[in-house]
Amino acid sequence: MSFHGREAVSIENNQLHVTVLVEGGHVAEIFHKKQGVNPLWIPPWGTGEPSKYNPVMYPEYGGDAESKLLMGIMGHNLCLDMFGPPSAEEAAAGLTTHGEGSVVRYEIHAATDKLEMSAALPLAGLSFKRAISVDGESVIFNEAVFNMTALDRPIAWTQHVTLGPPFLNSKTEFTFPAAKSRTVECADFDGGVMAAAADFEWPNLPLANGKCVDLRTFCDEEPFSRFTTHLMEQSQTAGFAAFSPEHETVIGYQWRRDDFPWLGLWQENRKRSQAPWNNKAVTCGLEFGVSPYAETRREMISRPFLFGAPVYRWLPAHGSAHASYQAFVHSATKLSGHEAWQ
Repeated sequence: MSFHGREAVSIENNQLHVTVLVEGGHVAEIFHKKQGVNPLWIPPWGTGEPSKYNPVMYPEYGGDAESKLLMGIMGHNLCLDMFGPPSAEEAAAGLTTHGEGSVVRYEIHAATDKLEMSAALPLAGLSFKRAISVDGESVIFNEAVFNMTALDRPIAWTQHVTLGPPFLNSKTEFTFPAAKSRTVECADFDGGVMAAAADFEWPNLPLANGKCVDLRTFCDEEPFSRFTTHLMEQSQTAGFAAFSPEHETVIGYQWRRDDFPWLGLWQENRKRSQAPWNNKAVTCGLEFGVSPYAETRREMISRPFLFGAPVYRWLPAHGSAHASYQAFVHSATKLSGHEAWQ
C-alpha cells in the first residue's frame, strides 16, 4: 500500500488503523476511526524514501547528516544506536542523525491486526526486531535489539514520538510524571530565550528573562523552539498523555520506567528556517528513551549520569536487550492527570 506516496504496511481493528513505513520503519499513523484523527506528525514538506536521498538531487532536504532522516521522517521514529547527531567522522562514514534505525529498509510481515518488522543496522553492528499489534484502542509494541559484535556497547535507544496538526494546536494539553527537569544545555538552541542548563520543576519552564512558561499547553506564540529533558518519577511504569480539546481525543504512551527513564519534550513552532523546515513546521516530540539529550555519542558517554541516573544503556557482546510498551488513542472531554501511567 501507499501512504502519502510512501511504501507502507497497515494493520487495524474496529477502533484503530496503524500504518508503518517500510523505509525508516516509522509509525506514521495511529488513526482513531471514531474520532477521525491521526495525532502523529506528517511533515509539511513532501517526504520520500530515504534510500533515494542525494544532496545534489534533493537539495530541498538540506545537505547535512540530518537530511536523509528528514527526507523520510513521519510520526513515531526509532533512534538507535544514537540519539542525536553523528560526529563528523561518523557522518563521513555514512551515519545519520539518530542512527540507522530511522532510515534503513525493514522487512515487514503483516496480518490483519498485527505485524512483525526487522532490519539490520550494519554500520552500528546491530539488528532490530519489533512486533506491533492492535488491541481495542491500544497499540502494543515489543522490541529487541541484538548486538552482532564481540564488544560490549553503550547505546542510545529512544522512541521519538512526534505529534502534529491538526491534533496539535494552541489548545493541546500535556501531562507526564516528571521527578526532575532541565532545559537544553545549549543557549543557541532557541536563540537564548530559555534559561540554558537550568533545573526546574515541571511544568514551569524558566526563561532567560526570569519569567516562566507553563509547558502543559502548546503555546501559540510564534516562532519558538524548545527542548527540555525530564527524569521520570520512580515507579513501575511511566508515560505521557496529550489531549486535543478540539478533537476530543487523547493519545498517550506507557512503558516500564526502568526500560526508558527519560522523556524529552521538544516543541517546534515555525522557528527553524533551514531546509526543509523553512519556518513552516509545527510539531511536538515526546521522546522517551535511555538518554536525556540528543547529543553525539562522545558527549553521551562523557556525561555519563544526569540527576544520578544513567544516560545510556549497555548492550553486551553478542547480547540483546528487550522492551515492551503501548500507545493508546481514545475519545475524551478532558485530560486526566495520571491516565498515561496508571
